[in-house]
Amino acid sequence: MTPLLVATVVVLGAALAALGLIYARDRRRRARTMNAAVGRILFPFAGRTVSRRALDAALRLARAESATLVPVFLARVPLMMPLDSPLPRQCSEGMPLLEIIEQRGLVVGVPVDSRIARGRTYRHALREAITQERYDRVIVAGAGRQSEGFHTEDLAWLLDNAPGEVVIVRPDHDDYIRSGIDKRRSQRRGHASRSPGAEVATPGARAIGVG
Repeated sequence: MTPLLVATVVVLGAALAALGLIYARDRRRRARTMNAAVGRILFPFAGRTVSRRALDAALRLARAESATLVPVFLARVPLMMPLDSPLPRQCSEGMPLLEIIEQRGLVVGVPVDSRIARGRTYRHALREAITQERYDRVIVAGAGRQSEGFHTEDLAWLLDNAPGEVVIVRPDHDDYIRSGIDKRRSQRRGHASRSPGAEVATPGARAIGVG
């Protein structure tokens, strides 16, 4: 083998080795980017309604980022009751809403991991949620005239205390989704609801703040 041929083989070998290193580094970079895009978006709500605009925004963002949506129903437990007491009335209002969110996530291809957070107040339950849950972003709806949500002082507290990004959505005056149970109550009062409901409980919802 001539010296020229030996030099050519050495150069080609070095070039192939360099290409292999570049390819491996590029694969690692792409893997890190894909892993960073997968996260969890916390979506806390309270009461008998959910902001349609806030939910749509949360689902769009979760789909764009390949993230899991974590809806959290905030349940208030009276001071005279243990924190882990059964709350049939509140659960009958919150569980159908969690089911609605799961159904909408299924339609758009977003995984949903439902939760129930308990507290003496909505803010206490919200504190339990942001303390115990793993998430990258929180999306909440401000209070509207006909849709329940978080008021100014609660939003200020959330901005001061929640780690990660906080997104606040202002609802329209008729921006709400009601549970099927609340819809029937309104109909009995003579007020028909325009929003479809669901009456199936969500067995996969995990409780937060009970211990």
